Amino acid sequence: MSALRTAPDSRTRSTAGLVVLLGTMAALGAVTIDLYLPSLPEVAEDLSTTGARTQMTITGVLVGSAVGQLLVGPLSDTFGRRRPALVGFAVYVLACLLCSIAPNLPALVAFRVLAGAGAAAGAVIGMAVIRDLFTGPAAARLMSRLVLVIGVAPLFAPTVGGAIAGWTGWRPVLALLAVAGAGVLLAVWRHLPETRPELRDTPAQALAEPVAAPVVPPRPGRLLRTYVGYGALLRDRRFLALAVLPGLAMATIMSYVATSPFILQEGFGLEGTAFAVYFALNGTALVGGSQLNAAVVERFGSPRLLRLGVSASLVLGLLLTVPLITGTHRLVLFAVPLYLLLFSVGFVMPNAVTLALEPYGDSAGAAAALVTALQSGVGGLVGVLVGLLGGDEQAMGVVVTGAVVLQVALLAAVWPGIRPKVTA
Repeated sequence: MSALRTAPDSRTRSTAGLVVLLGTMAALGAVTIDLYLPSLPEVAEDLSTTGARTQMTITGVLVGSAVGQLLVGPLSDTFGRRRPALVGFAVYVLACLLCSIAPNLPALVAFRVLAGAGAAAGAVIGMAVIRDLFTGPAAARLMSRLVLVIGVAPLFAPTVGGAIAGWTGWRPVLALLAVAGAGVLLAVWRHLPETRPELRDTPAQALAEPVAAPVVPPRPGRLLRTYVGYGALLRDRRFLALAVLPGLAMATIMSYVATSPFILQEGFGLEGTAFAVYFALNGTALVGGSQLNAAVVERFGSPRLLRLGVSASLVLGLLLTVPLITGTHRLVLFAVPLYLLLFSVGFVMPNAVTLALEPYGDSAGAAAALVTALQSGVGGLVGVLVGLLGGDEQAMGVVVTGAVVLQVALLAAVWPGIRPKVTA
C-alpha cells in the first residue's frame, strides 16, 4: 500500500495530526521515566529505603512495558487498534494514581510495573497504525516524524519533574502523570481512527473519520493464533535481525544515559544547569538525524539509509570509545563523536523498523510489539550490564563498541534480502 491518495492539503493536515497523536501516545512511556527521575532521592528518603532500591521503580516500568507490548500487539491485530489503546491508557491512569498514594516501595514498584504495561499500548499501536496506512519510503518518513514527537517531550521532562518535585514533593509528580495519561486517553477516544484493514474501507477513510468503524467480532481461536504467531516472527531471520537493530541502537543511547552522571558530573565537572543543558543538546541529535532521514528517504530509500546509519555508527562508536577507554579530560573529544553517533541513530531506528514491519501487514501489531519489546528489554539489560562493568566511562565504551559491531554483523547477514534492486 502506498501513501494515501487524498487532496494534498487535507492529507497533509490529517497526516500531521495523526503523527502528533501517535507520537504523544508513544512518548508517554519515556515521560513516565524521565519526569520521575529527579524524584528518586526524595522517594528513597520518604519511603525509608536506599537509592539503589528505588532504581527498581525505573526497572519496573521497563519490565511492565516489555510484557505489555507483547500482550497488546496480538490484541490489536484481533480487536482493532482503538480498543486496546483505550484499555491500555485507562490502566495507565489508574496505575499512576495508585503510584501517587503507594504506602511503601514494594507497592510503588508493583504499580509502576502496571503503569509501564498500560503505556506500552502507545508505541506498539503507533507503529502498527503507520504500517496499516503506509509502506516503503512513506512509512519510513512517518516513523521519522514519530521519533521527532517522541524525542521532544523527554528533553524537558526531567527539568519539569525536578521543579515539581522540589516544590510539592514526589507524589504530585506521579499524579501529574495520571493527568497526562487521562489527556492521551481522551485524545485517543476522540481522534484515533480504526486502521485495521478489515475494519475500514480505504486508507483515506481511516484518516478522514476519527470515529471507530464497527468492530467485527474476532473469529474463535484467532487471538490464540496471533500469540502463536510470535513463533513465526522469531523464526524469520530477516525480521529478527531488523527488529534487533533498533534495540542495539537503543543500547548506545542507554549506555550514555546510564553513565552520564559519572562521566559528565564527575569526569567533566558538568553540574546543575550545565548538565541539564548538555543532556538536552544531545537529545537534539537523535531528533535531527531522524528528521534528515525523513527528508531524504523518498530519494534514497530505507535500505541505503539504514546501511549509511549503521556504517556511521560503527565509525563514530569506535571514535567515541577511544577517549572513553583512555580517560581523556577534554570534553570535545567525547562530545563530538557522541553527538554524531546519536545523530546516526536517527537513520537506523526508523528505517530498520519500517523494513522489519513491511512484510507483516496482517500481523503488524504483533510485529511492532516484538520490535518495541526488544528495545525495552535491551534498555533494561544495558542498565544492568553497565552497572556490572562498573558504571563508568570504560563500561560505556565496552557497550557502545559491542553494540555497533553487532549492528554491522546483523545488517550484513540480511543485506542480500533488503538491498535495493539495480535496474538496467
